[in-house]
This record gives sequence, structure tokens and C-alpha cells, in this order.
Amino acid sequence: MPSSGVSVENVEKISTATSAAMEIVLSQAELLKELTATQGVVERKTTIPILSNFLFEAAGDRLSITATDLDLSLRTSCAATVKKEGSCTIPARKLYDYVKLLPEGAITIKQMENHWVQIRAGRSNTKMVGMARANFPALPTFPSGSATKLPVLVLRNLIAKTIFAISNEESRYTLNGALMVIKAESIAMVATDGHRLAHIETKSAFPGVNGELKTLVPRKAMNELKSLLDQTDQDFIEFAKDDSTLFFRIGGRLLTSRQLTGQFPNYEAVLPRDNNKAVVVGCADLMGAIQRVAQFADERSGAIRMKLDKDEIRISSSSTDAGESEDVIETSYKSDPLIIGFNSQYMLDFLKVTNSGEVRLEFKDAQSAGQVRPEGGADDYKYRYIIMPMRI
Repeated sequence: MPSSGVSVENVEKISTATSAAMEIVLSQAELLKELTATQGVVERKTTIPILSNFLFEAAGDRLSITATDLDLSLRTSCAATVKKEGSCTIPARKLYDYVKLLPEGAITIKQMENHWVQIRAGRSNTKMVGMARANFPALPTFPSGSATKLPVLVLRNLIAKTIFAISNEESRYTLNGALMVIKAESIAMVATDGHRLAHIETKSAFPGVNGELKTLVPRKAMNELKSLLDQTDQDFIEFAKDDSTLFFRIGGRLLTSRQLTGQFPNYEAVLPRDNNKAVVVGCADLMGAIQRVAQFADERSGAIRMKLDKDEIRISSSSTDAGESEDVIETSYKSDPLIIGFNSQYMLDFLKVTNSGEVRLEFKDAQSAGQVRPEGGADDYKYRYIIMPMRI
């Protein structure tokens, strides 16, 4: 789905529109497309009521739509016939749900007294209770002078291959995001929750970068960025940051995020160096076996047992409640036998995003971290997944 084009000048012009009696006419389809893009940013439950609203700003021939939760914000826009320039705020979820139900065609949005907003489409006439424009928080502006262009296809792949490994524990603050490392000749992304680590790197030219540009991207920003990248037809996006904020400009949409502070762990120190037991297995075969066996794993731990023996891998699980299960995969394994336990979901997370060809499993012993990576092929990406073993 192509993203709406809008120049920086138009956005800045829109943001200065403060007239009280805004009135615009625009397409239901165009409006719905932009409201859909902003849904992930709007807070469902918030102690600050204004954050449940969209900010609408009309100027020139554009309507700018902004949503924020203070940590994350998204500004987008669409074409509109602006009869009266101005700005207002409208309840975000209610507006989205209502516009979805309207037929395609023209919608008129007009600001009334006491922050009420009238919406007319065909024979439908609705009034919504807004809030004062002055209550909506001010947002940072894009620092154009320091922007770096990032290729959309590359960034989309990096996010997909790492986002699932970000920690969900709020107390582990610096693990609540992924580390993006940009060098003049490469870009990498790494995420960990302390139990597993996903690392991917690829060669790409960033001529304006000197040394390393390291950035911690919060999990919610990663989710929104992934969604925006999936919708755009742009080849590149613009990335910039200042002391406190990250900026991602995707066509006519601007995503901003508060930076995570603190030191990301020294992940290079935990990468296995001497895993000398290796086996190559079909990704689909391994995923199918683990999915079947995991049905009978302990619900809380999800633990499965992998036994590597001559020319085979035996994957098994058991629980007092569900029973037990075993699957056998033929391989060319020739090293010493090894029995090791893993969280089945952690292994499946990796296999689902790899999802083709063969994977290489590398182990040292039952107590040391295992490493999994795609095997062979002409892939330009260096992708590896470190997973800590479980006691079984």
C-alpha cells in the first residue's frame, strides 16, 4: 500500500495552523488508510485523556493526523479540500471505528463550539466530543541535517529476524529494545531477553557514517516501524536522532520514539566460540517435529529434550498432565552423543522466521549455549541465534 506523499514544508505549515473553526472535505478511503496506520500508537488505557485523541491540523491542501503516547508518536497526512484552516482533537478509537463503517465517498469534518466536531457523510451526521487543541503535547521536529538513509527491504528483514527476542520484562530496561549498529559498510541488529539472542548483519553502504552509529530501538517502536515498512512502497526511509528522540521518516509518515537509555549488554562476549558438535537439518522437518512434541511439554517451561546420536536427532517431551511424545529426524550427525534441553517456543520463534532450506545446529555440551543459523544458500545476511539450554 503506497504511503501518502507530503513535503516537510507542508508538514511544518500544517503544524502552525491554529484557527479555531476548522472545516475540511476528504475521501473516506484516504482518511481510513491513515487512521489505520496510527492505531498502534494510540493509548487504549491512559491516565492522560488527551492521549486518547488524534490531533487534526488542516492547512493548504492537506490534513495532518498525529497520535502520541508520549513515548511514541506518529504523524501522517492525506489530501483534503480545506475550506477553513485550523486544528482540533478527536477521540481516536471512536473516530476510527466510525469511519470504518462509513461508505466510500466524501466526508466533511467541521469543528463546532466547545471542542465538538461534526462529521457528515452522505445521510450520516455525527457529532463527537473533542478536547482542547492546547492540551495536545508538542512533538519534536525532524533534524534533517543528520539523516541517514536506510534501505526498506533490509530494515524490514532485520526487524523480523530479531523482534521476537526482545525482553518483555519491564524491569530489564535496556533489554526492552533491539540494538541497531550502523557502520559505513554494514548494518546489524541484535536483541536478547537473557535466555536467547538473535543477531543479524548484512553489508550495505552508509557513506555518511563514521565509526559506529549505535541506537537502542524500543520494542513498541520496532512494532510500529515494522507495520509502516510493510505498507510503504518507498525504497529507503530516513533515520535520525537527537539527544532524546529517534526519528523514522517513511514517505509522508514520521514516526518518533523516545530513546532507551542505558548500556546494552556486551553481546559479543556471549557468542559461542567452540561449539564443535554440529548437525544440519531441514528447517521444516525440525519445526514440524518440535511443534508436535511441544504439545506434550510442561506448560510452564515448554521444555523439550533433544538427543543427538549417530545419524539422527530424537526430540521428546513429557508431562504428568499431557503424556509424552517423541519424534526422530534422520541426519548425518557423526559426533559424540549429546542430550540437551531447550524451551520449545524459543526454538520455534527462530525456525518460523527462517522458514526455508536447512538450519545448522551447533553445540558444545548440555550446559553451554547452542547456536542455530541458516545453512548454505546465497543469503547476503549473516544470521545467528543463541539459545540457553534448560535442565531436563
